[in-house]
Amino acid sequence: MFIKDWKRELFSIPNMLSFFRLALIPIYAYIYLNATQPHQYFIAGSIMAVSCLTDMIDGKIARHFNMITTLGKILDPVADKITQFTLTLCLSLKYPVLLPVLTIFVVKEGFQLIAGIFFLRKGWMLPGALMTGKICTTVLFISLIALVLFPGIDPAAVNLIALVDGVFLFISFVSYIMAYFGRNKKIQDVEAE
Repeated sequence: MFIKDWKRELFSIPNMLSFFRLALIPIYAYIYLNATQPHQYFIAGSIMAVSCLTDMIDGKIARHFNMITTLGKILDPVADKITQFTLTLCLSLKYPVLLPVLTIFVVKEGFQLIAGIFFLRKGWMLPGALMTGKICTTVLFISLIALVLFPGIDPAAVNLIALVDGVFLFISFVSYIMAYFGRNKKIQDVEAE
């Protein structure tokens, strides 16, 4: 896919917000992994909250001001997935009960990547994120940011969050399998995009 006006795409406001989100990832990871005081956890959680906020804003700006770009269609979900992965990985190091959540996340995203490439080579693709995927992302971000902000949370609450996140990830995973291979596939011709 050739980008005709790469400067306009690269420096559009939504894409700059996606680059900003990517830049926040190592800052968050460094602060969270080295945090020992409540205010440090608060800073790490606030960084992730700002990341989520810019994720919501960039899509609205892109649609409202007709700034949807080819680069943005790739950059936005990549920034989302790397952010989610980093957040889950860092928390899994502190709360091992989240390791199955991290595993389901990696398997789900790996499947989506492989299926997406497979069908794209045939000229087919999903028209966008599924509603189950959007709901899952929202649940993950809210619950995981809560774990960052409240490091002294009761272990039973951590177990509950791990269970809820795992269930939402699994439902989203199954939905994507059905969207690609089910009876009522949601893939469509790339030209229809």
